[in-house]
Parts: sequence; C-alpha cells; structure tokens
Amino acid sequence: MAISRRSMLRGAAGAALAVGAAGALPAVAGAEGVARGGGHGHLRVRKDKISIQLYTLRSVLEVDLEGTLDALADIGYRNVELAGTYGRTASEFRKLLDRRHIRATSTHVGIDGDIDQAIADAKVLGNRRSNVPYANFGTIAEWSAFADRLEAAGKAYRRAGIGFGYHNHNHEFQAIDGTRPYDVLTRRTTRRNVSFEMDLFWVVAGNADPVREFYRIAGRVRQYHVKDRTPDGGFADLGEGVIDFPRIFRANWPLEVEEYIVENDEPVDAVKCAETGYNYLADVRF
Repeated sequence: MAISRRSMLRGAAGAALAVGAAGALPAVAGAEGVARGGGHGHLRVRKDKISIQLYTLRSVLEVDLEGTLDALADIGYRNVELAGTYGRTASEFRKLLDRRHIRATSTHVGIDGDIDQAIADAKVLGNRRSNVPYANFGTIAEWSAFADRLEAAGKAYRRAGIGFGYHNHNHEFQAIDGTRPYDVLTRRTTRRNVSFEMDLFWVVAGNADPVREFYRIAGRVRQYHVKDRTPDGGFADLGEGVIDFPRIFRANWPLEVEEYIVENDEPVDAVKCAETGYNYLADVRF
C-alpha cells in the first residue's frame, strides 16, 4: 500500500508541477537531537528530531492532502513544519495529523496579521515553535524596525509558551552600507524572545559559513532547514548536492539544534525528495 500510494502521488506531483510551475510562489518556506551510533564516537540524528517543511510537498498536498500525509507517515516522518493548512482550519488539520501520529512541531507564520489568532492556531496545532519565513528591506533602518517587531512578537509568543524565530534566506548576509541585515536581527532581538531557524542552503548561498554563523549566536539556532545545493547553485535532494552536512552537524553538536527539517524549494519529485531526505538524515554519521 505504501509503495502504490507513493507511486500515485509521484504521478500527481508531475501533473501538478506541469500545470503550476509557471506560477510557483517564492520560497517562504536543529546534544538532545543526536544519539550515539556506529562506533568510534560517531553521532547520528535521532529519528524523532527529523521533520520536513511541507512547502516541499505543496504540489502533491494540493492534489491529495490526506494521501500525501499518509505517504509521509509511511516514510517514517513523525514531525512536520507547516506553511499553510490547505483550506482546513487549525483544528481540522490537527485531526488529520493526529490520525497519522504526526505532529506539527512548528509553523511558518507572518507578523503582519492577527498575532493573537496566530498564537491560538499554533496552540491548536500543537506547535512548539513558530517562525517568520521571509523579510526583505532595502535599508538598515527598515531592518532595524523589523527586528523590533520580531522582538515584540516573540515576547507575545513566549508568554503563550511557544518559541518564536526567524528563517533566513541569502540576502540577510549581504551588507547594506557596511552592515549585514542578519547581524541587525541577531543584535536587536533577545535570546529570550527570538531564536533562529537556520536554512543551511541559503547561508551557503549568501557566502557565509554555517558553522561560523551558528557560533556567532551560540545557542539561538534552534532548528535547521537541511537543504542541499548543486554545484551551480540549484536545489538538490539531500545527499545529492555539495553541502557538507556532516561537517556542520559535527562542529555544532555541542549546542545541538532541536530539529532537522528536510526542505527542497523546487523538488523534481516531491515524495521521492521527502523519502531521500528522511533516509539521508536517519543514516548520516558525523
């Protein structure tokens, strides 16, 4: 049943991508997270710390929401990160996940709308964390004002018992008038209220070193987006690109992140990408 379901979804994904590729939305889409494995002190990612950003599977989720969630459960996923609920209420989506023993550990959410409602939905969904997926401004003054808004939102989420963070792309590492927006965000927000969801693909694309950036704000990176990169800068399924994830994981494990989230902004085969990503993280040693 698992094989046939995945095969069906792969066919649906191909059709959906053919129809929707031209109008695809831009991507808005981390010592407890490791366990001893193998020998010689090698570490591995614990399976209960593996997640996937559902933006990766948007093409098939739009065609068959329940079948896609079934496929993820078959692969072994017990955690997902949301980027929308596909026309369902928070309560309805939570029931779909509960039936498959999957937890929405985090959600991508903006701060321009009703924060009280977003927090209420996060509680219904069972989120441990919520992350702002994207921001882009042309001046440091605008980035500073945004950082202040992140801090205020983070305070509201903390009071509700939910972690709050920011997910980077590459442009945050490009200096504006000598200052990197990422440094503005990290310095104008507090450890107490704002964490960071480090997208490893985009850090590399921004010509920054994920290990160095991790230790610049040691302890504040709580989740990784584990997304691989082709030699020419395109998206790749995990283990099929050039990013040295074992180096990153090994260097950073003393302050290990809570969750390793599989993502590919433009997968050729979304379900295969999800399976490849899960297996890579479950098998990788560092």
